[in-house]
Amino acid sequence: MKARELAVEGAYTFVPEVYPDERGLFVSPFRQEAFTAVVGHPLFPVRQTNHSLSARGVVRGVHYTVTPPGTAKYVYCARGRSLDIIVDVRVGSPTYGHWDAVELDPGEFRAVYFPVGVGHAFVALEDDTVMSYMLSGEYVPSHELAVSALDPALGLPVPDDPEPLLSERDRVAPDLATARAAGTLPDYAACREAESRLWPPAQGPAPRHGEG
Repeated sequence: MKARELAVEGAYTFVPEVYPDERGLFVSPFRQEAFTAVVGHPLFPVRQTNHSLSARGVVRGVHYTVTPPGTAKYVYCARGRSLDIIVDVRVGSPTYGHWDAVELDPGEFRAVYFPVGVGHAFVALEDDTVMSYMLSGEYVPSHELAVSALDPALGLPVPDDPEPLLSERDRVAPDLATARAAGTLPDYAACREAESRLWPPAQGPAPRHGEG
């Protein structure tokens, strides 16, 4: 499995080996040993899995979770094609306000790891795009917040053809600066602390690379 660190601190993309034959293919989008070797700790205990189906032009996000409790994610595209976008909304992060984008599809089965506290958005580039998520926490509506994926200051690579289709919640989401002024963005140190608490004490994460 190949891996690459993204422009947002703590986020990574993984590309598994795909085994095609005359019947179709076989692939493992997640492998614990490979993940741990790169990130420095195992994947979180999975509390919930999500599955979304989107038409071409649908934009979901930028969504993030109140921290604490915070939520980490591992995401891949099971059908169709998407542009997956990670945005650092953690105040105090060394990459605050930065973003990165990765194209996901069921050819490479590239996956993205989102650490606790960062923002997640994606654009469906084809009809019937299916996104699959593993999450460290269960969905609690009052904990789920958003900033605008169309915030010009962020400059996210959202195509304008077709016209983006957003939910009402995402259409009225504040821009990043407004959310920060309102005090609704997560704190970087709190996010790191919340992430360290995802594992039972006997299975706590090893130090990240470069940390003693």
